Amino acid sequence: MKLNQLSDHPEARTDRKRIGRGIGSGTGKTSGRGHKGQKARSGVSIKGFEGGQMPLHRRLPKRGFKNLFRKNFVVVNLDRLQAVIDAGKLDPKKPVDTAALQAAGLINNPRDGVRLLAKGELKTKVDITVAGASKAAAVAVEKAGGSLTVLAAKAAPSAAAAKKSVAPAATDAPGA
Repeated sequence: MKLNQLSDHPEARTDRKRIGRGIGSGTGKTSGRGHKGQKARSGVSIKGFEGGQMPLHRRLPKRGFKNLFRKNFVVVNLDRLQAVIDAGKLDPKKPVDTAALQAAGLINNPRDGVRLLAKGELKTKVDITVAGASKAAAVAVEKAGGSLTVLAAKAAPSAAAAKKSVAPAATDAPGA
C-alpha cells in the first residue's frame, strides 16, 4: 500500500444536511418539517408532551427531598495526596490544611470543606487538618505515622431559631 492509496471508509465523513435549498435536495420547501401544525412552526418545543396522555414525569410518584442545609465537601483521596507529596508540590513536614491543598493544586474551590477518603495508599507521615474523613482514611493516616484532625462542623440553624428570627416583634401595642 502506498500513500496515494490511503482512503477513508465510504461514508466515514458525512456532510451536514442543508435544509431549505430547493426541492431537488429532498429537504427543500418545508425543510423536513411536514405541512403546518405546531411542530412546523419555529420556537416550539413540546418536551414531555405525550399527546394528552398523562406524561411520564407526572405518572411517577414524587420521591425524596432536597436538604437545604446539606454540606458540599470536596473529596481528596489518599493516593492523590501521596502523588502530590511525591511530586514535591506539598511539604509533608508542614501541617496540611485546606490552604496547603489549594496551593498544591489538589483542590480548586474548598466549598464547605475537604473530606479525606481512603482510596489508595499513604506512605508518608503527614499532619492533616480537614473538615471530614472516613474511618478507613483516619486509620491509614495513623498507620503511616501521621495525625489527623477533623474540624468541628458548624451547626446548621435549627427550625425554631429560624422562626424566631423571622417572627416580627409584637412589642408595639396599638394606642400606646
